[in-house]
Amino acid sequence: MTKNYSALHESMQTRTLANGLRICYLPKEGFSKTFAILGILWKVFLVVIIMHLICICIQFVIAGLVSHKNPLTLIRNQIPGYATALGTQSSAATIPVNLQCAEADGVSSEIRNFTVPLCANIHMAGSMITITACATAVCLMNQLPISIGTVIPFIMTLGIAMVASPGAPGGSIMTALPFLYMIFGTEAGDPSGPICAIMVALYITQDSFGTACNVSGDNAIGVIVETIYRRFICKSSAQ
Repeated sequence: MTKNYSALHESMQTRTLANGLRICYLPKEGFSKTFAILGILWKVFLVVIIMHLICICIQFVIAGLVSHKNPLTLIRNQIPGYATALGTQSSAATIPVNLQCAEADGVSSEIRNFTVPLCANIHMAGSMITITACATAVCLMNQLPISIGTVIPFIMTLGIAMVASPGAPGGSIMTALPFLYMIFGTEAGDPSGPICAIMVALYITQDSFGTACNVSGDNAIGVIVETIYRRFICKSSAQ
């Protein structure tokens, strides 16, 4: 990344105006490189959002199969919670609306009042998808070595670290910063370095979609827990 900044600095040109004012500007080639990078980034965002939607569909299909409920109905009930998460970028701020969505799914009060606030703090599937996808994209953009052997340990470590992630905007990426060296290397993975700064910028720009994926999965988990509770725990207690 430092080489890229050096190349950018070298490509900049200066010009002195008639009034003595000296300006610094990029030639046409510099702008073409900038737009090329932006062209890569919007593709990354598109892929990440598609992965979020696939994750949500898989979670509700599993919940529907376990509870014998229509997954499309469960997804439709989740729309208010999804929209709220898009606006707030906070799992904690979405809890009241998500509780209403869980009630619409038929989840009892004792189950939804437990699972929704708990999962708002520990269920970060959308955030992990975003961080892993963005880290892979940054590695490819900067010619950093990447392999399954580095990605899998990073994902496993991230799954544990996300338990400590606060339900606030940008909380997940700040929790993940100390562990980015596992995929970027010791030098490039410096939390105060330019690579990690790019990671934070990439994450923040689509944090709302990751949060929406997180809170949607919370209610899918709630439906599954409700079914297990009714079928096995209540049944055994009655006997």
